[in-house]
Amino acid sequence: MRFIFEWIFKDGNKRPSGRSSIQLIVRELLFSEPLAGVDSSPILAASPCTHPGIVYSRLPCSFPLFAVAKKSSKKSAEEAFSPILPSAAPVEHKPVDTLYGDWFLDYASYVILERAVPHINDGLKPVHRRILHSMDELEDGRYNKVANVVGNTMKYHPHGDASIGDAMVQLGQKDLLIDTQGNWGNTLTGDNAAAPRYIEARLSKFALDVVFSPKVTEWAASYDGRNKEPVTLPVKFPLLLAQGVEGIAVGLSCRILPHNFIELCDASISALRDEEFNLLPDFISGGIMDASDYNGGMRGGRIRVRAKIDEGPKKNILIISEIPYGTTTGGVMDSIVAANEKGKIKIARVEDNTSDKVEVVVHLPVGTDTDQTIQALYAFTDCEISLSPNAVVIQDDKPRFMNVNDLLRASAENTKKILGEELGILLGELNEKWHFSSLEKIFIENRIYRRIEEAETWEAVMEAIWKGLKPHLHILKREVTNDDVARLTEIKIKRISKFNSFEADEHIRELEEEIDQAEKFLKGLTKYTIRHFEELKKTYGPGRERKTVVSGFDRVAAAEVIVQGETLYLNAKEGFAGTSLKREGDPICKCSPLDDVLFFTREGNMSVTKAAAKFFVGKNPLYVNLFKKDESAVYTMIYRDGRQGGLLAKRFRIGGVTRDKEYVLTKGTPGSNVLYFIRHETEEDSNAQNVVVHLKPALYLRNLSIKFPFNSIAIKGRESQGNIITKHAVDRVVREPKSGESAE
Repeated sequence: MRFIFEWIFKDGNKRPSGRSSIQLIVRELLFSEPLAGVDSSPILAASPCTHPGIVYSRLPCSFPLFAVAKKSSKKSAEEAFSPILPSAAPVEHKPVDTLYGDWFLDYASYVILERAVPHINDGLKPVHRRILHSMDELEDGRYNKVANVVGNTMKYHPHGDASIGDAMVQLGQKDLLIDTQGNWGNTLTGDNAAAPRYIEARLSKFALDVVFSPKVTEWAASYDGRNKEPVTLPVKFPLLLAQGVEGIAVGLSCRILPHNFIELCDASISALRDEEFNLLPDFISGGIMDASDYNGGMRGGRIRVRAKIDEGPKKNILIISEIPYGTTTGGVMDSIVAANEKGKIKIARVEDNTSDKVEVVVHLPVGTDTDQTIQALYAFTDCEISLSPNAVVIQDDKPRFMNVNDLLRASAENTKKILGEELGILLGELNEKWHFSSLEKIFIENRIYRRIEEAETWEAVMEAIWKGLKPHLHILKREVTNDDVARLTEIKIKRISKFNSFEADEHIRELEEEIDQAEKFLKGLTKYTIRHFEELKKTYGPGRERKTVVSGFDRVAAAEVIVQGETLYLNAKEGFAGTSLKREGDPICKCSPLDDVLFFTREGNMSVTKAAAKFFVGKNPLYVNLFKKDESAVYTMIYRDGRQGGLLAKRFRIGGVTRDKEYVLTKGTPGSNVLYFIRHETEEDSNAQNVVVHLKPALYLRNLSIKFPFNSIAIKGRESQGNIITKHAVDRVVREPKSGESAE
């Protein structure tokens, strides 16, 4: 927008007056509303929003700063001519929402294709590919300063040195493609690498063997057209699955977890043999993994990773020797301290003794159950995390979701294709060497070079050589060209004088053996590719064994392992319960912030709520205690239906509930009141219980007590309304005394 105001304030005599004129110009530029008395077409023509002849890469606000517009009444045709646009350039008007939609799609496509998502062929993002290409340019066997590599990479990557440096550190920390020297940080502790000017790097032998092959590489111009960079590198290994990758684009994220080097080699061999295989992640930090829901690394999959926790040499000490992927020892320690402060676990202190291996020491208070504490660490800290993969790659210039098995098959086939191309090029080169070696032998042994001594012109020289070669052309595998003949004239006299026919025959025989071998490999390309992976496994596999243990484990129920460090109190008179009622309430039980509290009111209502400092349960509640979701307890309730209704009894189990919802256990008649309530742990205990119902005296009523056994009614759900015991007025309901007990 700056150029508008440069024009407005450039000439005080010609500029429109007042704030309204400025608003009119801006309105015309943005919303295509015509200006009264002002011709701003050069502004609109110079705008990248409207002129189809100029293509600006990204932002709509990158307007030219040198465009000038004036009032049409004082502007000639020559003045109206734009210095950068044709005078007859058409002006195209588009709605702003359409323009921003196009720009957004362009930006989203760019980020997905050129920034965040790896390519299926080499498994690299553009920044990683450019770093490796730049390192290959600088490769001389010695270490290079990372700052120098970053500077050289900026010829290909137009996004600044910081992004290149961070990406290079990530590559180096994966310990596969880059041989590092200096302080490259620590992925276990989260320590950052030193500045690029202090650390050095060179390509690893593995990278030199499997990543580069210029003769089969497809090249493209760099962003400024001054250099050439690879479209994709000819990687002959499933690098994407070995290293893993994460990236966030516009409306799309990518997360491919790393896998084991040796297992990838074996799986590639199985894929080439059309055998079944199954890939699971493997992390450099180790840990224990449950991959039952991995789903091939696609969307919707999930794995859970746990730290390795063992009991220490002394009592009340736990040692964490491996941590989950993506965490650091500092983060794990912070989560442990936070859980302790919230009362979910109890620890005395925690220490970090990590160097090249993880060692986090957790000291427990005396008398603490170590097994329960380990489970609590999994439930409440970063000692157990969930990872959600989302395998997406660029294929045919668009993102594609694939599972890791399909990615490996594609990589194996791509490796086979690259090896075939390399063999084809090698075979062509060997045939050319054989052709010229044979041609040279004919030229020297038959002394054809003597025929050119008397030739005075180049044409005469060529004709003499052709005439000398003609009787021997049937020996060669392909036709001889003028270029071949011209090349013979470049042979030095020294070579002719020292020519050894026996050595020439041996050299030709060696070339023929190499040609036969190359042709054999091409015919059995699958076997040759399998041998390639076997050699990689043999050469680079030692020391890369699986570090993450694959094991199935159940999720820890947090409520079962949390430390119950608080006490639940009840103030029955006021109708409140909670953990903060120590002075005015009576203790009920120990609890934790994760526990649920179940309570029944005298009106026959039931609720479940979260344990808190203070909550209302009704005055003189029938029952208040902790609620366990999977409990099988049997509850018995005898209540009067309304103020004058009959007496009903019901036995029920609670079942599933919704927290803070009130459940009515009676018929819902106003004035209903519970006369007897009891809870039994098992059905057998409930069946053995009897009560005595005492009736109020009434005319013609002889028996004033009724014995009621609980086993006379079935156990149903809490929604049942109960069975009628009597319709007479009831005085009280008491438990039947057992033999030897006095009546209540």
